[in-house]
Amino acid sequence: MAFADFMTAMMALFLVLWISAQNKEILIATSQYFQNPFTSPMDKHSGVMPFNSNKSTNSTGTQQGNEKELEKSKQISLSFLNSVAADFFRLLHLDENLADKPIDIQVTSDGLRVTLFDRPTRPLFGKGSAEVTEWGRYALQSLAWMIDRHHFRVTIDGHTSGATTPRSADYTPWELSADRANAARRNLVHYAVEPEYIERVTGYAATRPLPGEDPASLSNDRITLSLTLSTKPKERDSATAASGQPPDSGRSLAVKSPP
Repeated sequence: MAFADFMTAMMALFLVLWISAQNKEILIATSQYFQNPFTSPMDKHSGVMPFNSNKSTNSTGTQQGNEKELEKSKQISLSFLNSVAADFFRLLHLDENLADKPIDIQVTSDGLRVTLFDRPTRPLFGKGSAEVTEWGRYALQSLAWMIDRHHFRVTIDGHTSGATTPRSADYTPWELSADRANAARRNLVHYAVEPEYIERVTGYAATRPLPGEDPASLSNDRITLSLTLSTKPKERDSATAASGQPPDSGRSLAVKSPP
């Protein structure tokens, strides 16, 4: 018995000396454990586990939860948009890594930016006109199905290169770019897109060349469609509806004049 008591005392002395040599956090945790050994481990850690009595308030927790939900939603949206872009390239049997591809798709913060190039190898329109080619109709038809399926809101911008020769004094690149954008709108609506989803159609002529491109480059002959995620069509303006005009009347075509 004496030997057993001696060994118990030596073990207790060893524990005291070992605990005394630990850092402040472990000392506090050990002290609180012996003061209240029956406290649930869900409230405070016991023993030599890290101790932290600072609890977040409900408001802080809610705010952090909302931020996590927003970040998760953003990641889901980006993943979805990348998937839609990849599906569109597969639908058209195009290589999205091709340098001189006829279509380019960029993922933006709120949707997609689709650029349809009027290239000599795959022209969208007849030379110097707004008449859509067979390839252009096929591309716009596929795009219309994608827009209708995912309920994108659409703005359409027409552009020409600086080398575009005016057909006449009354038909300049301004008219051509606007007519081509409007032709794209008509095809989208014809194949699948509800008119309420078209928000704006604009012609810019050669005033907005691609970044890093020569303004005279043929790559600037293009149609750009900005697709924005939406849950339902934009409601018609009450004044427009009351006037009996078509849904896209008064806002479907705009030509930006130079300053």
